[in-house]
Amino acid sequence: MEEYEKATTVMCTVIGMDYANSLSYRACSLCERTLPDTLNALCKFCHNNTASSSSKRLFRVLVSIATDTKVLNVMCFDRAARVLFGCSADDFFHFSKLHPFAASNAAKILEGEMFRMTLSKPKNGNAQNLRAVSIVPLRSGFKPAIESLKEFYGVKPATS
Repeated sequence: MEEYEKATTVMCTVIGMDYANSLSYRACSLCERTLPDTLNALCKFCHNNTASSSSKRLFRVLVSIATDTKVLNVMCFDRAARVLFGCSADDFFHFSKLHPFAASNAAKILEGEMFRMTLSKPKNGNAQNLRAVSIVPLRSGFKPAIESLKEFYGVKPATS
């Protein structure tokens, strides 16, 4: 990780995604700190009662990528992961409840896609993986995972 002390941009291919663990976590809607998965939890940081004000889900996705010289495990948090998925973590969570294999199918859909990723060293000293702070698809016909999943499961787009 020494070579990634500063943000570094790489061209890479997604070779895998850890979908066995949850792809998202609950966060306080005010301070965005992690909450337990139990409903009606009190935020330990800002003391927001999540029963009265809603919590939200944010992406936390571990992705394996291959550059021209190495294979890396990279953590994609909400802003970067939205590029891959094309929706909010809340939307994907609810979609996955209706379609239990959506996460594993999303991993298959994204496998082989090429991206320009800006990687940085994690700010948290305990963290093990580099962070993807920016993701840009390289294929002009790239479709986020949710679009392909909706086609696969026969989900019609919402009409306005």
